[in-house]
Amino acid sequence: MHPLYLEAELITKTVIGAAMEVHRDKGPGLLESIYERCFIHELKLRGLKVEQQRQVQIRYKDLVFEDSLRCDVIVNGCLLVELKSVMDVLPIHKAQGMSYMKLLDLPLGFVINFNVQMLKQGVHRLMLPGVNQP
Repeated sequence: MHPLYLEAELITKTVIGAAMEVHRDKGPGLLESIYERCFIHELKLRGLKVEQQRQVQIRYKDLVFEDSLRCDVIVNGCLLVELKSVMDVLPIHKAQGMSYMKLLDLPLGFVINFNVQMLKQGVHRLMLPGVNQP
C-alpha cells in the first residue's frame, strides 16, 4: 500500500465538502482562478495544509529538471486537486492530474469542475494503480 494512501483517503470528504461550500456560495460560471483562491481559503478554514501552484519536478535517470508544469493544489502533502471551470472535463484533464500524481508520487487526486449546476457532476476521483493494495 502507498504510504500516503490512508491519509489521503481520510481527508477526501473534507476536501469535497470544501469544494461544495465554494460552489454553493459562488455557483458556476466564474474563472478558475477565483475558485482556486476561494477553495484554498476554505481548505485552510477546515484546518488542512495547502500547497498552491507547486512546480512539478521531473526525474529521469541522472537528469532532474523543472518544467513549466504546475499543479493547482496539494492538500496535506498527500492529495492532488486540479480545479477546472470548463464545459466538460475531458480525458486530457484527467491525464494531466494522473501525470502530476505520478511525478509527485501522490496516491489520490481529484479533478473538480466548478462549471456545473450540481458539483457532484463535476467531481472526478483519480487513483494511481495499485496504491490501495497491500
